[in-house]
Amino acid sequence: MIFPQVVTIAGSDSGGGAGIQADIKTFQERRVFGMSAITAITAQNTLGVRAIHPVPVEILASQLEALNDDFSITAVKTGMLVDAATIDMVVSKLGSFSWGALIVDPVMIAKGGEPLVSEDAILTIREQLLPLASIVTPNIPEAEALAEMSIETPEQVEIAAKRIQKLGVPTVIIKGGHSRDRVDSRDYVLDGNTTFWLDAKRVETTQTHGTGCTFSACITAEIAKGASTEYAIRTAKSFITSAISQPLGIGHGHGPTNHWAHRKEREE
Repeated sequence: MIFPQVVTIAGSDSGGGAGIQADIKTFQERRVFGMSAITAITAQNTLGVRAIHPVPVEILASQLEALNDDFSITAVKTGMLVDAATIDMVVSKLGSFSWGALIVDPVMIAKGGEPLVSEDAILTIREQLLPLASIVTPNIPEAEALAEMSIETPEQVEIAAKRIQKLGVPTVIIKGGHSRDRVDSRDYVLDGNTTFWLDAKRVETTQTHGTGCTFSACITAEIAKGASTEYAIRTAKSFITSAISQPLGIGHGHGPTNHWAHRKEREE
């Protein structure tokens, strides 16, 4: 049996809760073989990001080429892409590879509020990366940057999703974790011409580091296994809800989610 093979192109989180570490943990839990191409090394923990060291573009390119030369990759996701030069190169490589669906998690801001990409990178994401993508998964602040508008109401969420879709990506998921709704966490999905909301009860917790990475990684894994877009999204919503609602209590700040929480639920 050949397991589906997937790649994450993202930064390394020394604290283990986000970035490629969260992605690989999620891939393993979803029974796909995960690989990585590291865009940056960060010094961080649950209290915040202390330093970011971008990986030289030529080293990142070599990582991607090495993976393409040896593996049968059927889905890929991007996370923190640092700057415009990095995005340019990733776009060039992905355009020449046959890696299946591209899921873009447009990582721009850390949980503590620190910027994770340069300003010119946002424009490059909008104009070059999104037209290659199958799915994009912004939170509300990221959706505001991509759609170039303020988002405060459900109606504005829907308008923003349409604006982002017009950039060339068929499926837009605007995550509701940053919304003002204190009862539910509502994600809005625009999948082609189909729209729906995904609701889950909001969990009051600080243990949410890496939620976006984990959510998009789960979608990537399910797509690689041949799932429909809607099934992959609903599975990822269930997976991340479990991971948030059964926290590990690690660290003294925004702690990581529990990537194996879904196992306990199956056993029960």
